[in-house]
Amino acid sequence: MQTKKRRKRRRRRNNDKLRVVIYAIPLLCVLVAGIGVVRAFTADSGKPAQEQDTPKDIALDADQEISDNPSSDAPGGEEGDKQAEDKQGTQADDKQGTQAGDKQDTQAADTNGSGKQEDEAKEFTLEDLDNPQGFDERPTENGIVLANEQIDLNGLDTTCLDWGQGGDLDEYNRPAGCMQYQEKYGKYNAYFIKDEPEKKVIYLTMDEGYEYGCSSRILDTLKEKGVHVVFFVTKPYAEQNPDLVRRMIDEGHEVGNHSVTHPAAGLPSQDIETQTYEITENHRYIKEQFGYDMHLFRYPAGKFSEQSVALINNLNYKSMFWSFAYLDYDVENQPDPAESLQKIMSKLHPGAIYLLHAESETNTQILGDFIDQARAQGYEFKVFQ
Repeated sequence: MQTKKRRKRRRRRNNDKLRVVIYAIPLLCVLVAGIGVVRAFTADSGKPAQEQDTPKDIALDADQEISDNPSSDAPGGEEGDKQAEDKQGTQADDKQGTQAGDKQDTQAADTNGSGKQEDEAKEFTLEDLDNPQGFDERPTENGIVLANEQIDLNGLDTTCLDWGQGGDLDEYNRPAGCMQYQEKYGKYNAYFIKDEPEKKVIYLTMDEGYEYGCSSRILDTLKEKGVHVVFFVTKPYAEQNPDLVRRMIDEGHEVGNHSVTHPAAGLPSQDIETQTYEITENHRYIKEQFGYDMHLFRYPAGKFSEQSVALINNLNYKSMFWSFAYLDYDVENQPDPAESLQKIMSKLHPGAIYLLHAESETNTQILGDFIDQARAQGYEFKVFQ
Protein backbone atom coordinates (compact mmCIF):
# COMPACT_ATOMS: atom_id res chain seq x y z
CA MET A 1 0.00 0.00 0.00
CA GLN A 2 2.75 2.39 0.90
CA THR A 3 4.45 1.73 -2.43
CA LYS A 4 1.25 2.45 -4.33
CA LYS A 5 0.77 5.71 -2.45
CA ARG A 6 4.29 6.82 -3.18
CA ARG A 7 3.82 6.05 -6.85
CA LYS A 8 0.55 7.92 -6.84
CA ARG A 9 2.11 10.99 -5.25
CA ARG A 10 5.03 10.85 -7.70
CA ARG A 11 2.64 10.70 -10.65
CA ARG A 12 0.69 13.65 -9.20
CA ARG A 13 3.86 15.74 -8.89
CA ASN A 14 4.92 14.85 -12.41
CA ASN A 15 1.46 15.75 -13.69
CA ASP A 16 1.65 19.08 -11.82
CA LYS A 17 5.02 19.84 -13.39
CA LEU A 18 3.70 18.85 -16.81
CA ARG A 19 0.69 21.16 -16.39
CA VAL A 20 2.99 24.04 -15.42
CA VAL A 21 5.09 23.46 -18.51
CA ILE A 22 2.00 23.09 -20.70
CA TYR A 23 0.52 26.35 -19.35
CA ALA A 24 3.80 28.27 -19.41
CA ILE A 25 4.72 27.53 -23.04
CA PRO A 26 1.59 29.08 -24.60
CA LEU A 27 1.86 32.04 -22.24
CA LEU A 28 5.45 32.69 -23.27
CA CYS A 29 4.49 32.40 -26.96
CA VAL A 30 1.73 34.94 -26.46
CA LEU A 31 4.11 37.20 -24.56
CA VAL A 32 6.78 37.07 -27.29
CA ALA A 33 4.19 37.77 -29.96
CA GLY A 34 2.86 40.70 -27.95
CA ILE A 35 6.35 42.18 -27.62
CA GLY A 36 6.82 41.92 -31.39
CA VAL A 37 3.52 43.70 -32.02
CA VAL A 38 4.40 46.48 -29.59
CA ARG A 39 7.82 46.98 -31.20
CA ALA A 40 6.36 47.07 -34.69
CA PHE A 41 3.69 49.53 -33.63
CA THR A 42 6.29 51.76 -31.93
CA ALA A 43 8.56 51.74 -34.99
CA ASP A 44 5.71 52.67 -37.34
CA SER A 45 4.20 55.36 -35.14
CA GLY A 46 5.00 59.03 -35.78
CA LYS A 47 5.82 59.80 -32.13
CA PRO A 48 9.07 61.60 -31.34
CA ALA A 49 11.91 59.35 -30.24
CA GLN A 50 11.69 60.47 -26.62
CA GLU A 51 7.98 59.45 -26.41
CA GLN A 52 8.45 55.95 -27.86
CA ASP A 53 8.92 52.89 -25.64
CA THR A 54 12.47 51.59 -25.76
CA PRO A 55 13.29 47.85 -25.87
CA LYS A 56 14.29 48.16 -22.22
CA ASP A 57 10.84 49.54 -21.27
CA ILE A 58 9.08 46.75 -23.15
CA ALA A 59 11.18 44.13 -21.41
CA LEU A 60 10.39 45.63 -18.00
CA ASP A 61 6.65 45.60 -18.79
CA ALA A 62 6.88 41.95 -19.76
CA ASP A 63 8.66 41.05 -16.52
CA GLN A 64 6.03 42.91 -14.51
CA GLU A 65 3.21 41.05 -16.31
CA ILE A 66 4.72 37.65 -15.51
CA SER A 67 5.35 38.45 -11.85
CA ASP A 68 1.84 39.86 -11.35
CA ASN A 69 0.13 36.77 -12.82
CA PRO A 70 -0.10 34.03 -10.07
CA SER A 71 -0.99 31.32 -12.62
CA SER A 72 2.34 31.73 -14.46
CA ASP A 73 5.64 30.30 -13.23
CA ALA A 74 8.94 31.59 -14.62
CA PRO A 75 11.45 28.94 -15.77
CA GLY A 76 13.84 27.95 -12.99
CA GLY A 77 17.20 26.22 -12.64
CA GLU A 78 20.01 26.40 -15.21
CA GLU A 79 17.61 26.78 -18.13
CA GLY A 80 16.00 29.79 -16.47
CA ASP A 81 19.38 31.40 -15.76
CA LYS A 82 20.41 30.94 -19.39
CA GLN A 83 17.21 32.53 -20.67
CA ALA A 84 17.67 35.43 -18.28
CA GLU A 85 21.24 35.98 -19.55
CA ASP A 86 20.05 35.80 -23.17
CA LYS A 87 17.33 38.30 -22.35
CA GLN A 88 19.77 40.73 -20.74
CA GLY A 89 22.13 40.43 -23.71
CA THR A 90 19.29 41.21 -26.12
CA GLN A 91 18.30 44.24 -24.07
CA ALA A 92 21.91 45.52 -24.03
CA ASP A 93 22.24 45.07 -27.80
CA ASP A 94 18.94 46.88 -28.36
CA LYS A 95 20.05 49.74 -26.09
CA GLN A 96 23.41 50.10 -27.86
CA GLY A 97 21.71 50.09 -31.24
CA THR A 98 19.30 52.82 -30.15
CA GLN A 99 22.15 54.95 -28.76
CA ALA A 100 24.20 54.51 -31.95
CA GLY A 101 21.23 55.59 -34.06
CA ASP A 102 20.67 58.64 -31.89
CA LYS A 103 24.38 59.55 -32.15
CA GLN A 104 24.32 59.31 -35.95
CA ASP A 105 21.20 61.49 -36.09
CA THR A 106 22.89 64.07 -33.85
CA GLN A 107 26.05 64.09 -35.98
CA ALA A 108 24.01 64.51 -39.14
CA ALA A 109 22.12 67.42 -37.61
CA ASP A 110 25.40 69.07 -36.57
CA THR A 111 26.81 68.68 -40.06
CA ASN A 112 23.74 70.17 -41.72
CA GLY A 113 23.00 72.88 -39.19
CA SER A 114 24.93 74.00 -36.15
CA GLY A 115 28.28 72.69 -37.38
CA LYS A 116 28.14 75.01 -40.37
CA GLN A 117 27.19 77.94 -38.15
CA GLU A 118 30.15 77.25 -35.84
CA ASP A 119 32.55 77.27 -38.82
CA GLU A 120 31.10 80.57 -40.02
CA ALA A 121 31.31 82.12 -36.54
CA LYS A 122 34.88 80.98 -35.89
CA GLU A 123 36.93 84.00 -34.91
CA PHE A 124 40.28 84.86 -36.43
CA THR A 125 42.88 84.89 -33.64
CA LEU A 126 46.30 86.45 -33.30
CA GLU A 127 47.83 82.95 -33.45
CA ASP A 128 46.83 82.83 -37.12
CA LEU A 129 48.69 85.99 -38.10
CA ASP A 130 51.91 84.20 -39.03
CA ASN A 131 50.11 81.46 -40.93
CA PRO A 132 50.16 82.22 -44.67
CA GLN A 133 47.61 79.52 -45.44
CA GLY A 134 43.99 80.41 -45.94
CA PHE A 135 44.29 84.19 -45.65
CA ASP A 136 42.15 84.68 -48.74
CA GLU A 137 39.33 82.81 -47.01
CA ARG A 138 38.92 85.22 -44.09
CA PRO A 139 36.43 88.07 -44.48
CA THR A 140 38.02 91.42 -43.57
CA GLU A 141 34.98 93.61 -42.99
CA ASN A 142 36.21 94.85 -39.62
CA GLY A 143 39.99 94.49 -39.83
CA ILE A 144 42.21 93.10 -37.08
CA VAL A 145 43.02 94.46 -33.62
CA LEU A 146 46.53 93.73 -32.33
CA ALA A 147 47.81 93.84 -28.77
CA ASN A 148 51.58 94.03 -29.22
CA GLU A 149 54.09 93.74 -26.41
CA GLN A 150 55.16 97.28 -25.50
CA ILE A 151 58.78 98.34 -26.02
CA ASP A 152 60.76 101.00 -24.14
CA LEU A 153 61.64 103.73 -26.67
CA ASN A 154 64.37 105.28 -24.54
CA GLY A 155 67.83 104.78 -25.98
CA LEU A 156 66.68 103.45 -29.35
CA ASP A 157 68.45 104.77 -32.47
CA THR A 158 66.67 107.73 -34.09
CA THR A 159 68.81 107.76 -37.27
CA CYS A 160 66.59 108.02 -40.35
CA LEU A 161 67.16 105.18 -42.83
CA ASP A 162 66.04 105.05 -46.45
CA TRP A 163 64.73 101.60 -47.30
CA GLY A 164 65.43 99.96 -50.64
CA GLN A 165 65.68 96.24 -51.26
CA GLY A 166 69.05 96.45 -53.11
CA GLY A 167 70.32 94.19 -55.88
CA ASP A 168 72.24 91.42 -54.08
CA LEU A 169 70.28 88.13 -54.17
CA ASP A 170 70.55 84.84 -52.30
CA GLU A 171 70.08 81.34 -53.70
CA TYR A 172 66.27 81.78 -53.63
CA ASN A 173 66.41 85.04 -55.62
CA ARG A 174 65.59 86.97 -52.43
CA PRO A 175 67.21 90.38 -51.84
CA ALA A 176 69.96 89.88 -49.28
CA GLY A 177 69.23 93.27 -47.72
CA CYS A 178 65.68 92.14 -46.88
CA MET A 179 66.97 89.13 -44.98
CA GLN A 180 69.46 91.26 -43.01
CA TYR A 181 66.90 93.89 -42.07
CA GLN A 182 64.28 91.28 -41.24
CA GLU A 183 66.67 89.70 -38.79
CA LYS A 184 67.57 93.06 -37.28
CA TYR A 185 64.13 94.71 -37.01
CA GLY A 186 61.75 91.76 -36.99
CA LYS A 187 61.60 91.92 -33.19
CA TYR A 188 59.68 95.20 -33.63
CA ASN A 189 56.98 93.57 -35.75
CA ALA A 190 58.57 94.98 -38.91
CA TYR A 191 58.39 92.97 -42.13
CA PHE A 192 60.69 93.37 -45.13
CA ILE A 193 60.05 89.85 -46.44
CA LYS A 194 58.42 86.67 -45.19
CA ASP A 195 61.23 84.24 -44.43
CA GLU A 196 59.57 81.21 -46.03
CA PRO A 197 61.94 79.89 -48.73
CA GLU A 198 59.95 76.67 -49.04
CA LYS A 199 56.69 78.48 -49.90
CA LYS A 200 56.16 80.17 -53.27
CA VAL A 201 53.91 82.91 -51.89
CA ILE A 202 53.58 86.53 -53.01
CA TYR A 203 52.09 89.21 -50.75
CA LEU A 204 50.89 91.98 -53.05
CA THR A 205 50.48 95.54 -51.71
CA MET A 206 49.30 98.81 -53.29
CA ASP A 207 50.14 102.30 -52.05
CA GLU A 208 47.32 104.87 -52.37
CA GLY A 209 48.51 108.43 -51.82
CA TYR A 210 46.70 109.96 -54.80
CA GLU A 211 43.95 108.83 -57.12
CA TYR A 212 44.48 109.01 -60.90
CA GLY A 213 41.51 106.90 -61.99
CA CYS A 214 43.32 103.56 -61.88
CA SER A 215 42.09 102.08 -58.60
CA SER A 216 38.67 100.97 -59.81
CA ARG A 217 40.25 99.13 -62.77
CA ILE A 218 42.80 97.54 -60.45
CA LEU A 219 39.97 96.38 -58.19
CA ASP A 220 38.18 94.93 -61.21
CA THR A 221 41.26 92.90 -62.17
CA LEU A 222 41.82 91.67 -58.61
CA LYS A 223 38.20 90.57 -58.37
CA GLU A 224 38.41 88.78 -61.72
CA LYS A 225 41.59 86.95 -60.69
CA GLY A 226 40.43 86.20 -57.15
CA VAL A 227 43.39 87.96 -55.50
CA HIS A 228 43.33 90.01 -52.30
CA VAL A 229 45.93 92.68 -51.50
CA VAL A 230 46.74 95.36 -48.92
CA PHE A 231 45.83 98.92 -49.94
CA PHE A 232 47.78 101.50 -47.90
CA VAL A 233 45.78 104.74 -47.77
CA THR A 234 46.43 108.20 -46.38
CA LYS A 235 43.70 110.12 -44.59
CA PRO A 236 43.22 112.64 -47.48
CA TYR A 237 42.86 109.74 -49.91
CA ALA A 238 40.16 108.15 -47.76
CA GLU A 239 38.38 111.49 -47.39
CA GLN A 240 38.37 112.10 -51.13
CA ASN A 241 37.61 108.51 -52.24
CA PRO A 242 35.25 106.95 -49.69
CA ASP A 243 33.55 104.75 -52.31
CA LEU A 244 36.83 103.19 -53.32
CA VAL A 245 37.86 102.54 -49.71
CA ARG A 246 34.46 101.00 -49.00
CA ARG A 247 34.84 98.79 -52.05
CA MET A 248 38.29 97.65 -50.91
CA ILE A 249 36.86 96.57 -47.59
CA ASP A 250 33.71 94.99 -49.00
CA GLU A 251 35.68 92.96 -51.55
CA GLY A 252 37.89 91.40 -48.88
CA HIS A 253 41.09 93.44 -49.18
CA GLU A 254 43.12 94.70 -46.24
CA VAL A 255 43.29 98.47 -45.76
CA GLY A 256 46.54 99.69 -44.27
CA ASN A 257 47.66 102.96 -42.68
CA HIS A 258 49.90 105.22 -44.81
CA SER A 259 49.85 108.18 -42.34
CA VAL A 260 47.86 111.41 -42.44
CA THR A 261 50.17 113.80 -44.31
CA HIS A 262 52.67 111.42 -45.95
CA PRO A 263 55.69 113.53 -44.81
CA ALA A 264 58.31 113.67 -47.58
CA ALA A 265 61.14 113.88 -45.03
CA GLY A 266 59.96 110.69 -43.41
CA LEU A 267 58.26 109.88 -40.14
CA PRO A 268 61.53 110.00 -38.09
CA SER A 269 61.87 113.70 -38.99
CA GLN A 270 58.97 114.38 -36.60
CA ASP A 271 58.85 114.20 -32.82
CA ILE A 272 57.19 111.28 -31.05
CA GLU A 273 53.91 113.14 -30.52
CA THR A 274 53.59 114.08 -34.19
CA GLN A 275 54.49 110.58 -35.36
CA THR A 276 51.85 109.17 -33.03
CA TYR A 277 49.27 111.57 -34.45
CA GLU A 278 50.14 110.54 -38.03
CA ILE A 279 49.12 106.98 -37.24
CA THR A 280 46.34 107.37 -34.67
CA GLU A 281 44.45 110.14 -36.50
CA ASN A 282 44.27 108.14 -39.72
CA HIS A 283 43.28 105.08 -37.71
CA ARG A 284 40.54 107.05 -35.97
CA TYR A 285 39.12 108.37 -39.23
CA ILE A 286 38.97 104.98 -40.95
CA LYS A 287 37.43 103.44 -37.84
CA GLU A 288 34.74 106.12 -37.55
CA GLN A 289 33.89 106.30 -41.23
CA PHE A 290 34.11 102.63 -42.20
CA GLY A 291 33.98 100.68 -38.92
CA TYR A 292 37.34 99.16 -39.82
CA ASP A 293 40.44 98.61 -37.65
CA MET A 294 43.75 98.94 -39.50
CA HIS A 295 46.80 97.09 -38.19
CA LEU A 296 49.40 97.40 -40.98
CA PHE A 297 51.52 100.52 -41.50
CA ARG A 298 53.70 101.54 -44.45
CA TYR A 299 56.29 104.27 -44.02
CA PRO A 300 55.98 107.25 -46.38
CA ALA A 301 58.95 107.16 -48.77
CA GLY A 302 60.22 104.07 -46.93
CA LYS A 303 62.03 106.28 -44.37
CA PHE A 304 62.20 104.88 -40.83
CA SER A 305 64.34 104.53 -37.73
CA GLU A 306 64.74 101.92 -35.02
CA GLN A 307 62.80 104.12 -32.62
CA SER A 308 60.01 104.69 -35.13
CA VAL A 309 59.42 100.97 -35.79
CA ALA A 310 59.27 100.42 -32.04
CA LEU A 311 56.74 103.25 -31.78
CA ILE A 312 54.59 101.71 -34.50
CA ASN A 313 54.73 98.43 -32.60
CA ASN A 314 53.57 100.17 -29.42
CA LEU A 315 50.60 101.58 -31.35
CA ASN A 316 49.54 97.95 -32.04
CA TYR A 317 50.61 97.95 -35.67
CA LYS A 318 52.94 95.96 -37.87
CA SER A 319 55.39 97.91 -40.05
CA MET A 320 55.28 96.57 -43.60
CA PHE A 321 58.12 97.33 -45.98
CA TRP A 322 58.76 95.42 -49.24
CA SER A 323 61.13 93.06 -51.03
CA PHE A 324 60.29 94.38 -54.51
CA ALA A 325 59.49 97.88 -55.79
CA TYR A 326 60.43 99.85 -58.87
CA LEU A 327 60.01 103.36 -60.32
CA ASP A 328 56.31 103.17 -61.14
CA TYR A 329 54.94 106.19 -59.22
CA ASP A 330 55.79 109.04 -61.61
CA VAL A 331 52.50 109.50 -63.46
CA GLU A 332 54.18 111.82 -66.01
CA ASN A 333 56.86 109.27 -66.90
CA GLN A 334 55.39 105.80 -66.81
CA PRO A 335 57.66 102.84 -67.68
CA ASP A 336 57.03 100.62 -70.69
CA PRO A 337 54.45 97.92 -69.83
CA ALA A 338 56.31 95.02 -71.51
CA GLU A 339 59.64 95.93 -69.89
CA SER A 340 57.96 96.41 -66.51
CA LEU A 341 56.26 93.02 -66.65
CA GLN A 342 59.56 91.36 -67.53
CA LYS A 343 61.29 93.12 -64.62
CA ILE A 344 58.56 92.15 -62.14
CA MET A 345 58.65 88.52 -63.24
CA SER A 346 62.46 88.32 -63.08
CA LYS A 347 62.36 89.27 -59.40
CA LEU A 348 59.97 86.54 -58.22
CA HIS A 349 61.03 84.94 -54.94
CA PRO A 350 59.40 83.04 -52.04
CA GLY A 351 57.80 85.20 -49.36
CA ALA A 352 57.94 88.26 -51.60
CA ILE A 353 56.27 91.50 -50.49
CA TYR A 354 55.54 93.41 -53.70
CA LEU A 355 54.94 97.16 -53.60
CA LEU A 356 53.08 98.60 -56.59
CA HIS A 357 51.69 102.13 -56.75
CA ALA A 358 48.00 102.26 -57.63
CA GLU A 359 48.33 105.56 -59.50
CA SER A 360 50.42 103.79 -62.15
CA GLU A 361 48.82 103.25 -65.56
CA THR A 362 51.53 100.70 -66.34
CA ASN A 363 50.70 98.64 -63.27
CA THR A 364 47.02 98.83 -64.13
CA GLN A 365 47.70 97.42 -67.60
CA ILE A 366 50.05 94.57 -66.62
CA LEU A 367 48.50 93.47 -63.30
CA GLY A 368 46.37 90.67 -64.77
CA ASP A 369 49.27 89.28 -66.84
CA PHE A 370 51.56 89.42 -63.80
CA ILE A 371 49.12 87.37 -61.72
CA ASP A 372 48.63 84.80 -64.48
CA GLN A 373 52.33 84.39 -65.23
CA ALA A 374 53.31 84.16 -61.54
CA ARG A 375 50.69 81.48 -60.97
CA ALA A 376 51.97 79.61 -64.02
CA GLN A 377 55.34 79.41 -62.24
CA GLY A 378 53.73 77.89 -59.16
CA TYR A 379 53.28 81.03 -57.07
CA GLU A 380 50.13 81.86 -55.13
CA PHE A 381 48.94 85.24 -53.91
CA LYS A 382 48.07 85.75 -50.25
CA VAL A 383 46.87 88.87 -48.47
CA PHE A 384 49.38 89.88 -45.79
CA GLN A 385 47.96 90.13 -42.30
